[in-house]
Amino acid sequence: QVQLVESGGGLVQAGGSLRLSCAASGSIFSINVMRWYRQAPGKQRELVAVITSGGSTNYADFVKGRFTISRDNAKKTVFLQMNNLIPEDTAVYYCHQPPRYWGQGTQVTVSS
Repeated sequence: QVQLVESGGGLVQAGGSLRLSCAASGSIFSINVMRWYRQAPGKQRELVAVITSGGSTNYADFVKGRFTISRDNAKKTVFLQMNNLIPEDTAVYYCHQPPRYWGQGTQVTVSS
């Protein structure tokens, strides 16, 4: 049974930074693609960033240059470093291991 547990969310002022973590258990973490998604109130869940088993990354246009995804395979953890946060980044952020495993989400709120 795969479990994903996010942490690191919170309230921050615009221009600030947060670092999200997603700890995985019950899977062969190192061979899996990992993704971060987010969902704002009243909106669909959207893909934020992806990291492959080899460390290649891809980002949604709206976070390029501000967010960085990384992973520590030894700790079975994936990170999302979020800098220069703006109010539009306010959402619940979810960790996802394809095809079907999701974390419970962590709330990020950016005040203007």
